[in-house]
Amino acid sequence: MRHALTLRFLISSALAGCLNREQQSVLDDLKEENRVLKEQLGTKKLRLTDAQRRRFAAKGWEIGRRLLGEYATIVTPDTLLRWHRKLISKKWTNAAGGGRPGVLKKIEELVVQMSQDNPSWGYRRIQGALKKLGHVVVHITVKRILVNHGIEPAPERGKKTTWSQFR
Repeated sequence: MRHALTLRFLISSALAGCLNREQQSVLDDLKEENRVLKEQLGTKKLRLTDAQRRRFAAKGWEIGRRLLGEYATIVTPDTLLRWHRKLISKKWTNAAGGGRPGVLKKIEELVVQMSQDNPSWGYRRIQGALKKLGHVVVHITVKRILVNHGIEPAPERGKKTTWSQFR
């Protein structure tokens, strides 16, 4: 029984050594291939697609900075790890599906209508009128709606009274 265990250990050690030599020769070949590609690129910048960056970043993160530094890669280890950080941040920031919901069309129309009917009303006055109608909106949202519709702030709107409004 003891001889069988010793024999198994020797066989597994020999097999592991053989596999390590094969893996090392494959790695050496890939390093040389990368060197040749880098020489051919010269000073030209490599253009990668987002999918290629994702694949590089995922593999680079698995390998780690120390090992990445030992091999002649087509991008620096810092670049690969930066790409990985961006991937991770995108994964968690887009998980809910796109952020805060937009303003209802009804509220947007009310803001535009109030600003046209009452040229002297500012953002906060419109906000207060919306609150009385049961719509909770911050004044910055009112401002953004007016800017998006090309409507000037209250002091400017009040100065430009049309003849029909004046009568």
